[in-house]
Amino acid sequence: MKSLLIDTNIIIDLLAKRDEFYSEAAQLFSLADKKEIKLKISSLSFANTNYILTRLKSAKEAREILRKFKVLVDILNLDDRIIELAISDEKFPDFEDGLQYYSAIENPVDIIITRNKKDFKKSKLPVLTAKEFLANK
Repeated sequence: MKSLLIDTNIIIDLLAKRDEFYSEAAQLFSLADKKEIKLKISSLSFANTNYILTRLKSAKEAREILRKFKVLVDILNLDDRIIELAISDEKFPDFEDGLQYYSAIENPVDIIITRNKKDFKKSKLPVLTAKEFLANK
């Protein structure tokens, strides 16, 4: 079973039903629900999802969505080592991308799934968009 690290945008594409990306995000979560793939996110992505949800919904609704969502993903903790690697590595201009990348490196992840592959252009792991991953599934 492939283990995929997904970024915050993939989660928001699904939850906000963004027309352009919703179908691919929904397919990924459907495969996870069927136990065909394992989705993982960094704890920062989970927190960012909560932050965005609370701007769109009530706190109670946001928590209920997160409870349901948590069933389908493994949340990868950020420890001091991952934070230090992300701070030190200038190839990731966005600190969050660095944290996600090093979460993937430090945990058993096969592929990084992102909307913007250039954020991970120097990755040692395969990086695909959801559409690319699903086309090759």
